[in-house]
Amino acid sequence: MVVAVVAIAATATFLSQRGSPSPSVARGVVRAVAAENQYGSVLSQIGGRYVVVTSILSNPSSDPHTFEASPAVAEAISGASLVVQNGLGYDTFMNNVESASPNRARLVIVAQNVLGLPITTPNPHLWYWPRTMPLVAAAMAKDLTKLLPRRGSYFSTQLAHFDASLNTWRDAIANFRAHYLGTAVASTEPVANYLLSALGTKNLTPLALQRDVMNGVDPAPEDVTVVERALRHHLVKVFIYNEQVVDSLTNSLRQMAQANHVAVVGVYETMPAPGYDFQSWMTAEVAAIEAAVAHHQSTEKL
Repeated sequence: MVVAVVAIAATATFLSQRGSPSPSVARGVVRAVAAENQYGSVLSQIGGRYVVVTSILSNPSSDPHTFEASPAVAEAISGASLVVQNGLGYDTFMNNVESASPNRARLVIVAQNVLGLPITTPNPHLWYWPRTMPLVAAAMAKDLTKLLPRRGSYFSTQLAHFDASLNTWRDAIANFRAHYLGTAVASTEPVANYLLSALGTKNLTPLALQRDVMNGVDPAPEDVTVVERALRHHLVKVFIYNEQVVDSLTNSLRQMAQANHVAVVGVYETMPAPGYDFQSWMTAEVAAIEAAVAHHQSTEKL
């Protein structure tokens, strides 16, 4: 994944209802950092009133691939007792900051490691995979209990509530599969591929093109032709468009989808905020894809 040297303003967003870290952090409240706000959302739900979470990547209008950690980010990570990140090269800046401010007491959860995935795993957008967050949430509850042993039963209860809240998303996926299994789609890159696979869709965009767009590489002309043909000849029901990674090619493909009356659905690399938590975001994405298939309705922005 290409990382350009571009600074992003407002790098930290506090998700806890408690607001900015205060002296109470030292009195039974864990200061935590999540690399992406979708992980921060889940961590806030598991930790509840005993955690203050700073999410680093939290702007749904910016390209996460162009992020560079600022001094404010380094300060947040150096002061954290618990860190949650994605791995698979997606948020390498976290590793760099952690190495620059070593802390033996800091607990670090990496979704890649929780899932037991090799670094060669081609799609790093793990949060769209339905099995990811339940496992990461369990790791969060475990590590929060290590940090605050007396609150272990509280974290277990919060975890159970979170797991139950995912049933709406799971049911939406099952309903889609029951009615639209095998639906053909196209996309600009693999950001939502784990979800598209769970839904039982067939992505006609060559994986090589998806990876090239993700990594900022010009795709092969023959791969572009495959997508253009699918759009012109209505071989797909939906065009999945990454709202946060945009260039001349992705714009032209989106415009082609619109011109040929193919419904366009926007997906995101970080959780749209405010108004969403992780589970409502994922459920909204499924609803948008179903509306596109069933009613030819575009949802370019949530």
